[in-house]
Amino acid sequence: GHIKRITDPDIQSSVLEIMGTNVSTNYIVCPAEAKRTLGIKLPFLVMILKNLKKYFTFEVQVLDDKNVRRRFRASNYQSTTRVKPFICTMPMRLDEGWNQIQFNLSD
Repeated sequence: GHIKRITDPDIQSSVLEIMGTNVSTNYIVCPAEAKRTLGIKLPFLVMILKNLKKYFTFEVQVLDDKNVRRRFRASNYQSTTRVKPFICTMPMRLDEGWNQIQFNLSD
């Protein structure tokens, strides 16, 4: 896989292209160190994604009000929601072209 900065032909703007043959082996982690945090205080994470008609997933880990780390994973290849104590996985539908994903971190 690869991660490249390219110019998208639809929007004529610089974008980050993350491509690979397997969603589990091609990804970005931020911050790089697992024990660090981004220190996000605002309640929404907003991403703008292009539907490339390939499998896509994103995962967010939050520290809840009881100081417990919990993960939320949204995927365009999953059809059911699964809720477990430390992870919630859910389906995500992407429209053709560019999509704005708003993830409410406080819910």
